[in-house]
Formats: sequence, C-alpha cells, structure tokens
Amino acid sequence: MKAEPTCPRCAGPLRAPSLWSSDWNCDVHGAVLPRQPSKRPGPDGLAAVLRDAKIPVWTPWPLPPAWLITGFAAVGDERSGARATAVALSGPGLLHGPADMVLIAEEPGIGLGAHYAGLDGADPGEGFDRSPPHVKLDVSGPSGACGHSVSLWAVGTEPDRAVYVGEAMGNWLWVVLWPAEAGVLMLESQKLLDLREPGMELDLPYGAHSPRLDD
Repeated sequence: MKAEPTCPRCAGPLRAPSLWSSDWNCDVHGAVLPRQPSKRPGPDGLAAVLRDAKIPVWTPWPLPPAWLITGFAAVGDERSGARATAVALSGPGLLHGPADMVLIAEEPGIGLGAHYAGLDGADPGEGFDRSPPHVKLDVSGPSGACGHSVSLWAVGTEPDRAVYVGEAMGNWLWVVLWPAEAGVLMLESQKLLDLREPGMELDLPYGAHSPRLDD
C-alpha cells in the first residue's frame, strides 16, 4: 500500500484537497503543506527531491569520516513544489556509538524542522538568537564561490537530541542530531553544499534508510 502524505508539524494524517477545499488539512494544525513519504537513499531518491525543490537541499561536504547519506524527505505537492527538504545521514559519533543527523531547509511556517526538533511551534520562536551563536557553518556552491558563514543557535529541550537552527538563503536551516552527545560534531569545521547547484558531481555514499525521517 502506498504511504500517504502526513502533517509536517505532527506527522498526523491529512485530509486531501476536495471540491470544498484546495488545502491539505490536519485535524490539529489546520491547512498545511503535505509531508511526502520519505525517499530511499540513492540517486533516484535524491533526483525526486531535487526535481521539485524550491529551497536548498543541504548536505555536509565532505561528509564526516565514515558517515553515509541515509534518505531524503520533502514537504509540498505538485502545485506548491517542495517548500521544505530534509537530508538524513548516519555514522559513528565522536564520543561513542552510532549517530544520526537530519538537515532541514524550509520556508518559515512549514514546521518540519520544529517537528524533528521536538518543538511545539512551526518555527524556533522569538528570542532564540539573542545570544552569540553556538555554531557557525560555511555554506557555498560546488565551486566554493559565493560562500558565506551561517550562524546557528542551540534550541529545544528534548534530552535525546541536539538541535541547532539559523537562517540561510532566506530559509530556516535546522540541524538535528541523535543522541544529544552527537552535537559535538558541530564543533568541528563543517561546510554545507546545496545539492541543487548546477555542475554538482559528487560521489555521494549511501547507507540503509534512516527511520528518523519517518518519525
């Protein structure tokens, strides 16, 4: 059976557009854009997300040592295009055991990043950036041109994960890591690439599908 779209804010079921409403509707959050079933890791899954993406599709590059890309997700439909994207990665934590990471780019108000972060609202909320940033990432295209630094702040209260959020290219950028100790990865120098950039010829390593995308 084909999986159905869900609410990006709570992963709950949606009512599809009908003769009476052109919106996808969640019983809890009202009209939302649909979160599509996650895509398997591999060139086909990436191509499906890139085809409709209206916002960046971020990945660290180079990846942390021994890390693999483990799936993709998007929010939107054929009318809206993808207005939020998520890239999952898995690998060894710097301290101990395996770790997972999900990078989310989204327009304000979508709520996918806040859902993965364990926050109640659709966005990080006012005041999250009043302190000096906790992390800075380099963001650039494949040639390194037009690169710039993006500030991220630690947010959230869930004890099982570390969450950082900031703004890049006019959209929210979220980095969510499990377990919380995996947040130390963010202290190392990280560079993000937008996989939509023309001329991108990366030999991306893929692993098993991450269940984090379907939480």
